[in-house]
Amino acid sequence: MRTVGILAVNEFRDGLRNRWVATAIILLGTTALVLLLAGSAPTGTTRAGTLDIGVISLSSLSVYLIPLIALLLSFDALVGEFERSTMLLLLTYPVTRWQVVMGKFFGHMMILFTAVVVGFGGPAVVAALLTDSGTEGWQAYVMMMGSSLLLSAIFIALGYLVSILVRERSTAAGASIVLWLIFVVLYDLALLSLLLADGDQWIGQTMFSVLILINPTDLYRLLNLTAFDTVGQLAGVAARSEFGLPLLLGLMTLWIAAPLAATIWIFRRREL
Repeated sequence: MRTVGILAVNEFRDGLRNRWVATAIILLGTTALVLLLAGSAPTGTTRAGTLDIGVISLSSLSVYLIPLIALLLSFDALVGEFERSTMLLLLTYPVTRWQVVMGKFFGHMMILFTAVVVGFGGPAVVAALLTDSGTEGWQAYVMMMGSSLLLSAIFIALGYLVSILVRERSTAAGASIVLWLIFVVLYDLALLSLLLADGDQWIGQTMFSVLILINPTDLYRLLNLTAFDTVGQLAGVAARSEFGLPLLLGLMTLWIAAPLAATIWIFRRREL
């Protein structure tokens, strides 16, 4: 694990040098601060805390931003090394291929952990100090920050899978954008169109639930909108979802582990 730690720290330093950390913090922080302060207005009539309302707004927006940031970080993690011919040099050191993948993964997670904690946590502190509701709803907000890290990890892992499957950075970039469009935009549009076209109601509740659970971005929304009663009531969804918290967390963890395992398996069989 020492080797993985060294690789992770090196990746994190590269992120600092390339301004990735600063960019992600500014993007998430500005968005969170604006939404939290703007969302504090209706707290007097809804009797909900600013942070509770912020969870709804931020989870709806983060589902677009966080996957995009994660994919931009990871799409060339491996193919870029191959193109620059630095992968061969890296593997001449006493390091295995799975350690390269996991080292990069933890390094990129350190970048996004810093971005989420500072970018979401800082505005939450400001909102708690400037609004009457204070820290009410902090548990749901912390849950949202944790699930944002899980969503980041999923799309970093998917970015690595793309990166090991292609031969050029430009191809990886295009494939990553397509991946983002499919999971974040097109999947839900297709599901909605399918439901509207299903006049005979062939799609039952069970099938619909399965289709929802397939998409990691829908898992993220469900996790944030149903984990706490107050947030669920504000969002207009059932506070007690049929999907338990262990199931949602387990499926998100599976979405992380499966692409990482596939990336390592393909990497081990790829010729340099």
